[in-house]
Amino acid sequence: MLFWFRNDLRVHDNPALSAALQKGCSEAVFLGCEKQWQQHHQSPIKRDFIYRHLILLAQQLAELGVRFHFIEVSDFTGQIHWLRDWATAQQRQNLNDTIYANAELELSEVSRDRTLAKLGLDLELSEADVIIPKGKVLTGAGEMYRVFTPFKRAWIKRLVDQGFDCFANPVAITPSQNLSISNNDAINTIKACRSALAKSSDVWPNAEQIMSGALSFWLEDTIKDYAKGRDFPCLPATSQLSPCLSIGAISPRLLLRLLIQSHPLVLEQQETSAFVWLNELIWREFYRHLLFHYPDLIKGDNFNPIYDRLQWRNNADEFTLWCQGNTGYPLVDAAMRQLNQTGWMHNRLRMVVASFLTKDLLIDWRWGEQYFMEQLIDGDFAANNGGWQWAASTGCDAQPYFRIFNPVRQSQNFDPCGEFIRTYVPELAQVPDRHIHFPHQYLTDNNCENLYRSAIVDHKQAREFTLVAYKACR
Repeated sequence: MLFWFRNDLRVHDNPALSAALQKGCSEAVFLGCEKQWQQHHQSPIKRDFIYRHLILLAQQLAELGVRFHFIEVSDFTGQIHWLRDWATAQQRQNLNDTIYANAELELSEVSRDRTLAKLGLDLELSEADVIIPKGKVLTGAGEMYRVFTPFKRAWIKRLVDQGFDCFANPVAITPSQNLSISNNDAINTIKACRSALAKSSDVWPNAEQIMSGALSFWLEDTIKDYAKGRDFPCLPATSQLSPCLSIGAISPRLLLRLLIQSHPLVLEQQETSAFVWLNELIWREFYRHLLFHYPDLIKGDNFNPIYDRLQWRNNADEFTLWCQGNTGYPLVDAAMRQLNQTGWMHNRLRMVVASFLTKDLLIDWRWGEQYFMEQLIDGDFAANNGGWQWAASTGCDAQPYFRIFNPVRQSQNFDPCGEFIRTYVPELAQVPDRHIHFPHQYLTDNNCENLYRSAIVDHKQAREFTLVAYKACR
């Protein structure tokens, strides 16, 4: 028997791991595939975060009596070949060749698993990435909801009516000092892979550090300010759990269980900060359920096909300036520089910069979607695709095409004193608060217009141009 870790890098609430250990499985593997990750535009910082959690897993599995193997292959085809060879070797020795794993959602991963099944491998799959199983929150006609709010109502009803499972931590099989030493071989290989990456994730706590204290403090204390503070990027008002969720290092079901323990009435008191945070978890569920029902989204399809005719400008030079954080709009630039420097961006700012790229510059949302994946520590295809198509008005339950964020007004509303801007656009550090949101006239008046680049587009003119382009599709 073998347990195959994939996008579920945890021992807690891991249904496939629990099933494997109950059957006496004492071997686990992770098949790293750098080439495939790069083809999927997975960022270096996220890959580093994965490696850090694999080291943590190796240590935890040793304590459970499970031998952990880290194998480097190039891509999913390499994974198939390794697993086929492993199963063949097991069969020759008349040993159990069952492979336990948790299902993955994306199209290439699903295709890989189907290939394994066609080859005759005994692959036992569980589901570990959502709170309510995909395909179980449907309309009366048995279809996926295309609007978030009724999905949320049905999701909550299903939760209240049927509850949800959360698997206990596994119990050690036969822990031994020799096993710990053996897993150190895997750890050393993983460390070598980490050293080849260009970006470190060390400033981000791992799941064990979060679970040992920060999470309970967040759920019991900080979350009270979430509703009023979550839109302000200079405030530490968000949980920042997304990196761990994106690699399966923390279970969404465990988060919900702990949330309900701290706030027993959260499902009934929907005006509370706790529910506002839960609402974000349900958005995550919505996009994962959506990708399950519409797998071709991963091919770059517009969810709303009427926008297949949209004439994007796709100015490559302007795209580069957007990527660099050199658009001449301070909040947009600060947000993009935060992304480039830290591998993370505040959620409000993700909406602002996505709106700017797609509606002010009229650049294809797919360009921004890919760039985000190449930079984000929490890059998750379903959520990233859903967010970009929402901003571009091409997606499921997207914002109306005529809703175009004003980047200056967003700055005035959510960074009123310019604290966030000054953090990432230090050339504007001395600009007074009242001018910092669009400082160009102030800089000219003070003979320092070369300090900060001019705006690459006039928002009012761009808005009118974009409205014409979108209306032409309708």
